[in-house]
Amino acid sequence: MISWKNLDTLDSFKALKNFKETDLKEALGGAEGAQRVKKYSVPMAEGLKFNYAAKKVDDDILNGLKELAREAQLSEKFKALYEGEVINTGEKRLVLHQLTRGQLGADVVVDGVNKRDFYLGEQKKIADFANKVHNGEITNGAGEKFTTVVQIGIGGSDLGPRAMYLALENWAKVNNRLKMKANFISNVDPDDAAGVLSNVDVAHSLFILVSKSGTTLETLTNESFVKDALKKAGLDASKHMIAVTSSSSPLASSSDYLQAFFMDDYIGGRFSSCSGVGGAILSLAFGPEVFDEFLKGAAAEDKLAASDDVLNNPAMLDALIGVYERNILGYDCTAVLPYSQALSRFPAHLQQADMESNGKSVNRFGEPVSYKTGPVIFGEPGTNGQHSFYQLLHQGTDIIPLQFIGFKESQMGVDVDIQGSTSIKKLAANVAAQIVAFACGKDDDNLNKKFEGNRPSSIIIGEKLTPASLGALLSHFENKIMFQGFLWNVNSFDQEGVQLGKVLAKKVLAHDTDGALKEYSDMFGI
Repeated sequence: MISWKNLDTLDSFKALKNFKETDLKEALGGAEGAQRVKKYSVPMAEGLKFNYAAKKVDDDILNGLKELAREAQLSEKFKALYEGEVINTGEKRLVLHQLTRGQLGADVVVDGVNKRDFYLGEQKKIADFANKVHNGEITNGAGEKFTTVVQIGIGGSDLGPRAMYLALENWAKVNNRLKMKANFISNVDPDDAAGVLSNVDVAHSLFILVSKSGTTLETLTNESFVKDALKKAGLDASKHMIAVTSSSSPLASSSDYLQAFFMDDYIGGRFSSCSGVGGAILSLAFGPEVFDEFLKGAAAEDKLAASDDVLNNPAMLDALIGVYERNILGYDCTAVLPYSQALSRFPAHLQQADMESNGKSVNRFGEPVSYKTGPVIFGEPGTNGQHSFYQLLHQGTDIIPLQFIGFKESQMGVDVDIQGSTSIKKLAANVAAQIVAFACGKDDDNLNKKFEGNRPSSIIIGEKLTPASLGALLSHFENKIMFQGFLWNVNSFDQEGVQLGKVLAKKVLAHDTDGALKEYSDMFGI
């Protein structure tokens, strides 16, 4: 029997407050530091590894976290989720994004529909469509092949797919898998759409409109922008557009689109990269086989997340350590620092995935919680970040936990040997140095040059960023977010916090304003 309880009511959580805080300078700076690095590491799928030696944990704290996982029933709650219980209590919905990439448990049947079969069916429809575009069976009005694909969406319909595309674009180029160049339009700011359209050949571009409801204001506005551009170019927009939406939306059977592909209410936008939301653009850009490799990597990592062995479940362990940092050590932020240019937009995707999921102040029953929940997430690729905000990370008044991501090999395999090492080795040297610098610090009589250290970090490291390892990486963070939501007893799968601004914006556009809202509207001449 699953019991949903607030974090601060759990005996195991209360016990964690009595453990001595780990001194990273002692743990990593002494003779036993090397052994600690080897010991505090757990394999992930697709050759990745999660190393947490530079986190403020020891064997006693880890045992306490294992007890917290047991008392909070993390494994049982994940099983309930992937076997189709109503976990999204706010919207009274199932949560099935893992099912888009693999079957973890019993069949999930809703209204007589096997949801796994439904998702596989949509993936096959997308694959067939992409193959026909690539081989010239589906063409523009002049019978010419499409060369570019542009996704129109916002939030989860943009951030995840955009991050995944950018992560694989260079890999695809050197492996002869880049079928079509991809672009994205998300912001309702007309400069976004205009800028993209000015850089593509609209006559040979295929546009993907992504909106589950079919009513998203920003997305429909940008669709009209694109249709206007197509019309001005003398093109029939219906021969240049497809839709990814729900079967009940106004887009589902519209003649404005070459074809519609379906998702459902059980796939949240920020968790939709493995559904048609990511599947259409990734399959068109790289081919369905590459998207399938991506899904298999995610499915392999999901299997690890289903384990009840905490020390061999990287996502659960990462989540537990994060809650320990947030609620015992009192750290308010987490920096995601990929030492990979390909992951340049991955922190932005995780900002939404994490902060929209766990940025809640009431529990899943609508009752206020008396403890902190989701942290602020931010980040940039290394080494760029080192020349930006690392000053604050090293010597600022706040301690901010860090999540590094790194790879031993570059994607494109092009490098130069200079000053005794290659660029990729210089990159790797920087991330290794930063982990130890943050943990161990440096003494100096000049306080301006002193580094206090004791600043915790973890790293996910792999051989090379590929479709499969990217899928595993995505799954790891999605499942980490889920486990943390379980621990905080919040509903990680609704997002009421984004609604109020939308409602007021509609009032502004309808000129139904007064007071401060009218004054701010008047500033813009609305």
